[in-house]
Amino acid sequence: MEEIRVLSPTAILGYGFPVSSFEEGLRREPHVIAVDGGSTDPGPYYLGSGKSFTQRQAVKRDLRLLINAALDRRIPLIIGTGGGSGARPHVEWNWEIIREILAEEGRSARTAVIFSDIPKELVLEAIKQGRTAPCGPVPELTPEAVDSAVHLVAQMGAEPMITALEQGADIILAGRAYDPAAFAALPIMRGFDAGLALHMGKILECAAIAASPGSGSDCLFGRLGKDSFILEPLNPARKCTALSVAAHTLYEKSDPYILPGPGGTLDLSAAEFSELPAGCVEVRGTRFIRSPQYTVKLEGARAVGYRTVCIAGVRDPIMIGQIDAVLQAVRERVEDNFENIGDYFLHFRCYGKNGVMGELEPAPSPAHELGIVIECVAPSQDVADTICGIARSTLLHYGYPGRKSTAGNLAFPYSPSDFSVGQVFEFCVHHIMELDDPTGIFPLEWRVIE
Repeated sequence: MEEIRVLSPTAILGYGFPVSSFEEGLRREPHVIAVDGGSTDPGPYYLGSGKSFTQRQAVKRDLRLLINAALDRRIPLIIGTGGGSGARPHVEWNWEIIREILAEEGRSARTAVIFSDIPKELVLEAIKQGRTAPCGPVPELTPEAVDSAVHLVAQMGAEPMITALEQGADIILAGRAYDPAAFAALPIMRGFDAGLALHMGKILECAAIAASPGSGSDCLFGRLGKDSFILEPLNPARKCTALSVAAHTLYEKSDPYILPGPGGTLDLSAAEFSELPAGCVEVRGTRFIRSPQYTVKLEGARAVGYRTVCIAGVRDPIMIGQIDAVLQAVRERVEDNFENIGDYFLHFRCYGKNGVMGELEPAPSPAHELGIVIECVAPSQDVADTICGIARSTLLHYGYPGRKSTAGNLAFPYSPSDFSVGQVFEFCVHHIMELDDPTGIFPLEWRVIE
C-alpha cells in the first residue's frame, strides 16, 4: 500500500461531530475509523467510581454512525480507552451500548474487547523487582498505594490492537490505551513507519482541535505515506496550518521534542510541517526510538472521602477588601466549633481573586465581585455536609470590620445552597512498569453478535 487513510470523527467518543464532515471523510475511503474514548483529563473521580464522564445518549449517537459506516465498508472500527477511563466497568458500559446498537440495527459484528485492568499482585511483584518508576513528579510506587487503588489500569500500546486486527476484528473496544494507539495500530500492522504513524495518531486522537479554528467536536482525516503524513480537515469552515498542527504536536507534552510512550519514544526534533492547498498540512521527519525495555504507564485511583460544596457570591467592597482575613476567621470559628469531629478538609476558592491559580496567581487583586466556592472533604458525607454548612452560615453572618448591613454577606444562586457531591477520589498510582510482553497483560475476549 502506498498510503493508509484514517478517519478520526471526534476528539472523544460522545463529544459529537457534524454528519456532513463525517460523510466527507467516508467519501475519501478510509481504511479504518478510529476514536479515542476517554482520558484522565477530567480527574481521578471517573477512574475511581467506574463511571463515564461522557453521557450514554451522546456516546450511543456517535457509535451508531461509526458502527454502521464501518460495517457497511467492511473496515475496522477501533475505540481506545472505552468508557472514559478504560477500567472493566467502563469497557463493559461501552460494550453494552455497542451490543444495543447492533441489536437495534439488526447487524452482526465480531468485536474484540481488550481489557487493561492489571492484577495488583503483578504490580506488587514488579515493585519488589525494581521494575516500576514514577511518571513525573510523584513518589516511588508503594505496596500501600497499589492496595488502596479501587481500579488499576495500564495504558496499552498498539500491539494488543494489532493482535485483534490480525484475528479479524470488525470492532475493537479497548480499555485504557495510549492515545495514539487506536490510530496507529492498522498502519503499523501494515508496515508503515511507527514514528509517523504514532505522530499522526497523536494529532488525530483530538480530531479537529488541530485545525483552525479548532474543535473537539468535528472530524479530521489522515493520510499516511511512506515518509510523511497529511492532515485534512473535513469541514469547509476549518483549515489546518503549519502553526495549528505544530502547536497541537506540543499538546500534553513536558518536552517539545520528546514524547515517551509504550515501548519507545517519539523524537520530534527533526519534524517538519508544510502547508498544502485546501487547508492541508504535511508532516515528515518524526522518528520512533524503541526503548531497550518495554514499559507501560499505570494509573490507579483511591477513595479519600466525601465532598460537599456551596456556591455563593460577594459584592460588598468592604468585605472584598479584607476577604482573606474574613475567610481565615471563619475557618478558625469552624475549627473551634468542631475540634473533636475528626479529620476534614475545608477550602474556600475565590473566583475573581485567585480562584483558578490560587497562590500562583500573578495578579491577585480582587474584582468588584467574588464567587466563593466553599468545599469540604471528610470521611463521611454527614461530616462533610456539617462542616460545609457551618462554614457557609458563619461566613453568611460574619461581622467583619466596617460592615454596614446585618442582612447577610452572601448571595446564593441556588436553593438548596449546599450540594452533597458524594465520594472523592485521588490518583494514587501514576507510574511506569516494565513488561516482558506488550500483549500478555491485556486479555482479549471475543463478543460475537450474529
